[in-house]
Amino acid sequence: MSILNLQFLEEIYPEIKEKSLFGKWITFSDIEPLFKSLSKVISYEILGTSEENRPIYKLKLGTGDKKILIWSQMHGNESTGTKAVFDFLNFIKEHKDDEIVQSILKECTIQIIPMLNPDGALAYTRVNAHNIDLNRDAVDKKAKESKLLRSVLDAFGPQFCFNLHDQRTIFGVEGTKNPATISFLAPSEEETRKITDGRKQTMNVIVAMNELLQKIIPNHVGRYTDEFYPTATGDNFQKLGHNTILIEAGHYPDDYNREEVRKFNFYALLQGVYHITITSDFKKHQSYFNIPNNNKDFFDVIHRFSKSNDIAFQYEDKIIENQFTSTLIKEKEGDLHGYYGHNEIVFES
Repeated sequence: MSILNLQFLEEIYPEIKEKSLFGKWITFSDIEPLFKSLSKVISYEILGTSEENRPIYKLKLGTGDKKILIWSQMHGNESTGTKAVFDFLNFIKEHKDDEIVQSILKECTIQIIPMLNPDGALAYTRVNAHNIDLNRDAVDKKAKESKLLRSVLDAFGPQFCFNLHDQRTIFGVEGTKNPATISFLAPSEEETRKITDGRKQTMNVIVAMNELLQKIIPNHVGRYTDEFYPTATGDNFQKLGHNTILIEAGHYPDDYNREEVRKFNFYALLQGVYHITITSDFKKHQSYFNIPNNNKDFFDVIHRFSKSNDIAFQYEDKIIENQFTSTLIKEKEGDLHGYYGHNEIVFES
């Protein structure tokens, strides 16, 4: 596998990072001005509107035969992928003469929906304005946003999809004491979780992304459960023959704004796209199973007391009076042996 040069990425990232996007609360008004500054090699159009009539944009770049569909923020409160997408677009724009970009634009046609759920983004909710989880609406397609995503899938017919999400801070990497900073999933196509040819291709791309990330955040990458969800987007798109790579952005120490994580998300996305660009045989996949599972073994804060009377807290994020707020809420009390806190306070007995 051809893995991108990490030193090169580290050198150029401060330049291409979209600095107007910061923190966890990213709304349509944050990204709307950015469309006008896109490169000539990136076109954009309004695909449709949300339930509350906010525009949903689709971007297009490249002219190649390999078709890739990328979408982010189908859950409104999961914005790390959106930030990474605009970092990716800046890379394409600022390094248009680089061999990496030239190859991507020549070999691939990429369509991107950078914010599928602008109503949920404004309200900072997982669901859309009609309380529908778009990631569980792939079959019924009750939401306008779900219909739009499916219309793009059917009209475009991508070989690969990137479904960008955030995961909670509760996840750690099995066999370590590290948080799961990035997690991957090659979704199942049916209940038996059969390893189909399509899933092998999905896993092959994930192996390349993981290989790059292990160079910069070793043992901070997890593998999400491949339990089959009959109404989930990734599972259904995979079943339809569109190999769907799920990227879950998680926690990195002292990075609650997910600014370091967005960088790792960008690296993974770029590596995945580049791997698809230069690869003709996607059969090798066994290393996917070497990625450790996600474990639910973290809390944001643990107060450690004697006699196993510990108390665990989680941050609850909300928008209050148009301000993003995070409040610690007590989550669990008792013997918390085997759990880790992103921050731990030990009280003397």
